[in-house]
Amino acid sequence: MKNGEIVQARNVYERAVEKLANEEDAEQLFVAFAEFEERCKKMERSRCIYKFALDHIPKNSAEDLYRKFVAFEKQYRDKEGIEHAIVGKRRFQYKDEVRKNPWNYDAWFDYIRLEESVGNKGRIREVYERAIANVPPAKEKRYWQRYIYLINYDLYEELDAGDMERTRDVYRECLKLIPHEKFSFAKIWLLAAQFEISQLNLKGARQILGNAFGKAPKDNIFKKYIEIELQLGNIDRCRKLYEKYLEWALENCYGWSKYAELERSLVETERARAIFELAILDIWRRDWWRDPNLYRRLSRGKPIGRTENLILEFSWFGESMGNKDSAFAEDV
Repeated sequence: MKNGEIVQARNVYERAVEKLANEEDAEQLFVAFAEFEERCKKMERSRCIYKFALDHIPKNSAEDLYRKFVAFEKQYRDKEGIEHAIVGKRRFQYKDEVRKNPWNYDAWFDYIRLEESVGNKGRIREVYERAIANVPPAKEKRYWQRYIYLINYDLYEELDAGDMERTRDVYRECLKLIPHEKFSFAKIWLLAAQFEISQLNLKGARQILGNAFGKAPKDNIFKKYIEIELQLGNIDRCRKLYEKYLEWALENCYGWSKYAELERSLVETERARAIFELAILDIWRRDWWRDPNLYRRLSRGKPIGRTENLILEFSWFGESMGNKDSAFAEDV
């Protein structure tokens, strides 16, 4: 074939690709074009055609294309090209899986890991965005657990890329999507707050944790918020948080105990004593209404339920401060 004929033939192929690339039989066109360039000893052009075709033709329509591309790369010993063919095949496989079931989060994970192995940041983000756009169809926690894990994975990527605004947006949208009236995830609230602290945005962190109290109060959220304020030395805030904590869970012996421990560490003896007394009497009174046999078990010297540990702690507290509180615990 003469040079002029080669140029004309190439032009025809290029025009055909422009017009017919999305047709059902496009695979045959791309294979013919790649083989034409191979016969013309234009191996790099042939390789580019194969790669372009693999990125654009659906997997179920590209079996012959894959086979011929792998054979081409084996013949010309291009390891990178073989890897590209393998990646392309797996990419189409995962695309097909998530197309059939957009809520198959395990398939999305596999798809994302594949793109991460390639290292194209734009493509990685695109797949993440497509994945997290598929919100679980039902408001049941078991459907949301893998979805939340997917979002966490996305956040680690964004943090790694150093895109702080994008990270903040992902947290905001995630917290907006979760049906908190049905269930919630303390970890997401805490991660969002910790992120804001890492950005020196204490006001933002407090706002997130405050919203958590209102929408989805959980033990871990209260504990972490109190820990943050204690590290900052905001004692009055810690007291207010303990009060909110105990309003939400009045019978939480752990909360009462830690509140009293805070006051004891500050040498606020009277406040600590008052907290112990209020906790023991309040919880005991509630237990009494629930269990009419409580007095009978108490008179026989048997355990008295949830207040037992509090009374022991109060007794130890009294021993460290004098006999008055110890005697009160014994009377109780």
